[in-house]
Amino acid sequence: MMKEKGEDIDAFLRRPNHLGFVISKEEAVVGLFLFIVIPDESYIEMYVGISKDEDAVEEMLDYLEKTYPGYRADFVFNPNWKIFREGLFRRNATFDVEQKMMVYAHADLDICLDGIEPYSDTYKEQYIELHNKDMYWTGDKTILAKQRFNIFLAIEDGSLVGYIDVTNCYEENEPYDLFVKPECRGKGIGTKLLAKALQENGARDMMLLVDVDNEAAIHLYQKVGFVNKDGFNMQTAHLAIE
Repeated sequence: MMKEKGEDIDAFLRRPNHLGFVISKEEAVVGLFLFIVIPDESYIEMYVGISKDEDAVEEMLDYLEKTYPGYRADFVFNPNWKIFREGLFRRNATFDVEQKMMVYAHADLDICLDGIEPYSDTYKEQYIELHNKDMYWTGDKTILAKQRFNIFLAIEDGSLVGYIDVTNCYEENEPYDLFVKPECRGKGIGTKLLAKALQENGARDMMLLVDVDNEAAIHLYQKVGFVNKDGFNMQTAHLAIE
């Protein structure tokens, strides 16, 4: 049986639109799933999913289909979680390239941060125009989500040439999007943006996911002190709930 949990699953569920579900069989818990649900955007994001029970996975997915028709749902999960992958595949989900997890090793960084500054509305139009639009958290939404993201900008001669969006509300934060204009690459701007994000994150941990075949990005992350976390590769699936 699936039942919605209230305020008793850590601090996660104390945040608006953060929901948790427990699935049990004969008084034993066989599945735990935590979600971010944004009704105004008809959007669901799975934050945590744990289950080795195929029936539990099917019940959770069936529940989402019955409860949230017309929503878009994103799931990030370990590609070795075969029963979950197969459940999404049967529902015609689309899958991104497998990604490896890297974690910050809290290295001592000595990187010049000239030209990097926190977001300000001075660069609002440039930021929105430059921002990746093939994702849920587009530039206009990220600007409004101050409780979730920090934004840092790379400025050259008064123009925006790059940015990084990084979460700010967790004990282990994550760079959500990093972009540098093609004509400005190779000058260390991506390194500076990451270093600034790490500096502002302080003593908290940071992790990220990167496509397993993106050697340039992997090299960049290693340069600022990220290391592989073996056995924790991830894959993202997108499901349009009908």
